[in-house]
Amino acid sequence: MLQPFLDSPPIVPYIRECDYAVRKPWNYPERRLLDYLLVYIQEGTCCFRVDHQKYMFYTGQFCLVQPGSLLSLEGLTNTVTPFLHFDIAYNPEREDSFPTRPGQIDLSAYSHLMQPTLQDLFKIRVPVHVQPQNPILLKEKLLQTIELVHMPNPLTQLRAQQVMLEIILTLLEPYQREAPSPTPSLNWITSYFSHHLSDPLSVQDMADRANLSVSRFSFLFKQRYGTSPHQYLLQMRIHHAKELLTNTELSLESISDYCGFADLHHFSKIFKQRTGTTPGEHRKSTKNPSNR
Repeated sequence: MLQPFLDSPPIVPYIRECDYAVRKPWNYPERRLLDYLLVYIQEGTCCFRVDHQKYMFYTGQFCLVQPGSLLSLEGLTNTVTPFLHFDIAYNPEREDSFPTRPGQIDLSAYSHLMQPTLQDLFKIRVPVHVQPQNPILLKEKLLQTIELVHMPNPLTQLRAQQVMLEIILTLLEPYQREAPSPTPSLNWITSYFSHHLSDPLSVQDMADRANLSVSRFSFLFKQRYGTSPHQYLLQMRIHHAKELLTNTELSLESISDYCGFADLHHFSKIFKQRTGTTPGEHRKSTKNPSNR
């Protein structure tokens, strides 16, 4: 298979609900979240319970509650709490998701809408009482997002997406040093091969691109794709040659060059080994009669 496997869903932030909450002392009963909730305590004092643990929040502090968490909220004084319900990972059904309501604790019927946590996505643990390196910047980004969402047009929507990515990075950055060293991702490899298909790539070139030793790169590659880097690249070249033979009038010499073979003889030899036919025979057998 020539397409890369995705280790996790794409990171595409989605703003579900955001606003300023200006309230006298208040209480929001227990529920479980499907998405992320970021709250900034602009004024007042709050007591939030997350997964049965009590957290006190005061003016200027931030609370981040992640998907799957059991949550109850209480404002102990008059409060101003800008908040943001959002997704991070793309889900094609995310428009069906919602900020859960009091008493919604068993979410088994909505498990397909549950967002992965930051630990799931990035292997980074971020606490409920989040402490950004630049709290003023995070506050400004949160308030800016609320403003942008309430001015809907294509450009402000794009800007809101950009600001949301900045918010996510701001939340993650103080805690990334605590993340274990991940296994290097090879998701880029097929695009890299495709871009360099006509070049004389060596396994050393590939390993350098991945910042790995040749032996480590080869081991991880075979673990991921079930074959060696050289054999995978060769298969991509044969696949591309088949497409060109079938869909173009390019000469065999040009196809050999475009697909990264040393010369026509080498191309013909490898192609027959892999397909059982010569390039010319393949072209004759697959060419659309109307184009002959």
